[in-house]
Amino acid sequence: MFKKTYKRNEQIKKLSREHHFSLLFCWKIRHGLKNNVAAERIKEYVEYFWHENLRRHFQEEERLFFAPLSDHKVQRAVREHKMIGREIKELSTLRGIRLNRKLEELADLVSNHVRFEERVLFPHLERIMSKEQFETIGIELAREESSSLHDNYVDQFWNIR
Repeated sequence: MFKKTYKRNEQIKKLSREHHFSLLFCWKIRHGLKNNVAAERIKEYVEYFWHENLRRHFQEEERLFFAPLSDHKVQRAVREHKMIGREIKELSTLRGIRLNRKLEELADLVSNHVRFEERVLFPHLERIMSKEQFETIGIELAREESSSLHDNYVDQFWNIR
């Protein structure tokens, strides 16, 4: 079976690259859980990734890419951004099996969200937004290129075998 590849508008490829890192984030959570890594260690990583990467990525998408429109697909993405933020905040109140379950749910939520944006929302926006709008977005994203996603987390629990 072949995976469908998506040709992305050049101006927003940075956002798609960041989505790749978000999917890797989900893989790391799942891999850690599968290998019985202490949920507290994984939770600390989630909080790191949220503060260093995901929160800024969401803000960037909303400010630069979603702001010109407010249709139901954009509204869904914004709702999911808020939901993911709430779920991450809730992690601090959980322990044990409840924390493990919430981490699994979070990985699914982020993964599904990224796939929605890549497969549905971005192609939709590429169809309805003007070339000028994309050029403006591209200029702003280039200005913020130095703040691209990075993951320098020290505790690489996902490498445990």
